Amino acid sequence: MTAVAPAARLLGQTQQAGSPNETLSVAVIGVRGRGQAHAHAFAAREDCRITYICDCDQAMSAPVVKKIGELQQSEPKAVEDMRRVFDDPSVDVVTIATPNHWHSLAAIWAMQAGKDVYVEKPVSHNVSEGRRTVQAARKHQRICQAGTQYRSYGANRAAAKFIAEGKLGDVSYAHCYTYRPRKPIGEPGQFPPPQTLDYNLWTGPAPMQLPVVRPHFHYDWHWIWDYGNGELGNNSVHRLDCLRLILGNPDLGRGVMSYGARQFDDAGQTPNTQVTIHDLGSLTVVQEVRNLATAKPPCDGNILIRGSEGHLVATLTGVAVFDPDDKLVEKLEGPDEDHFDNFIKAVRSRNMEDLNADIVQGHTSTATIHVANISQQLGQTASASEIRAELEKHPSAAAAVETFEAIQKHLADNGVDIQKQPLTLGPWLAIDAEKEQFTGSEAANALLTREYREPFIVPSEDQL
Repeated sequence: MTAVAPAARLLGQTQQAGSPNETLSVAVIGVRGRGQAHAHAFAAREDCRITYICDCDQAMSAPVVKKIGELQQSEPKAVEDMRRVFDDPSVDVVTIATPNHWHSLAAIWAMQAGKDVYVEKPVSHNVSEGRRTVQAARKHQRICQAGTQYRSYGANRAAAKFIAEGKLGDVSYAHCYTYRPRKPIGEPGQFPPPQTLDYNLWTGPAPMQLPVVRPHFHYDWHWIWDYGNGELGNNSVHRLDCLRLILGNPDLGRGVMSYGARQFDDAGQTPNTQVTIHDLGSLTVVQEVRNLATAKPPCDGNILIRGSEGHLVATLTGVAVFDPDDKLVEKLEGPDEDHFDNFIKAVRSRNMEDLNADIVQGHTSTATIHVANISQQLGQTASASEIRAELEKHPSAAAAVETFEAIQKHLADNGVDIQKQPLTLGPWLAIDAEKEQFTGSEAANALLTREYREPFIVPSEDQL
């Protein structure tokens, strides 16, 4: 089977998707979790019909096929291999909710086959393939929306306008808080994949690893580097993307450093405590992840932005502005837009500017996550004094040290002694944001991509 459609198919897809009177044929790929929300959202629309449910685990797809069939009075086809979807010229739209390591390649194959794409966050597993996804969208003139739905919240868009108008003054510091208590995923061992699963298709572009080392196959791949991107890629990417929207969509910045560790004695690999510092020139951005039990973040917010005229706090339910004396000034509001509705509007108009989360913004937010994790992966264990000394060298040193002191207390409250269980301190990595590369670190640049497993290879730019 081929994943690349002829030019005639591309033209036909564009014409069909541009007609407001046509019912769009939608295929949903990956339906264990978020993909079920995709399927129900599009099945509920009068202008869409779910024609394919694709999942390489039959146990996941069967109940979704039945439920969607009841909702729209016709059952979609159940397939295991997404290439069958891409080979069907009648499919207009593909939504992707697979594990992270499949996001970019699935999106690229779909767009090469003339489909418009909605792809969940994080939109890539590494920086390079994320850029290929953007290039594929532009080359094939496809509508491609990132599943970062907080860009469609009216309050967040109002906050972006508020800051763009200079009402917060000079903004120099921003902080994303992802406090999500979790439990260990179980001790490593040797486990077979589910019998209902095609493990070759599930693994796709990642290395084939048998037996599986984690006891729970689904979801816990988030904490394995070959497939997931840790809590930064799982949840912090939402905060970071929202922050970027509010701040006018900055690029990767000039440098990054991360410190943290996994305090669970389990099969996971990614940190469950992690702090990352991004140097964006006049602005310092901090991402903070806590998976151990903790109090609410400062100001009860997910995002804190400090300016010379006060500070702004964004939560999942709204945005509030405070003056320098911490007095509430106003709550920002604006009309919400359903993120799926926004995507379909752009599919109809054929105008990517109608998208609230065009793929280039999803890519840049995701790439910001990746560069943070690269610093973490290149790190070495360090003492508290060594970490503190390094933090004092960089922008917003006072805030960085304050965060580190809070992290030390947080860990101590959870019975973690970092003298006995030291954190990993990543190197400070200089970034060339325009090239989306590091300067002066071959080891870091090597982690911008991966070695792909045939035939699941992300194409180079000239092969798109």
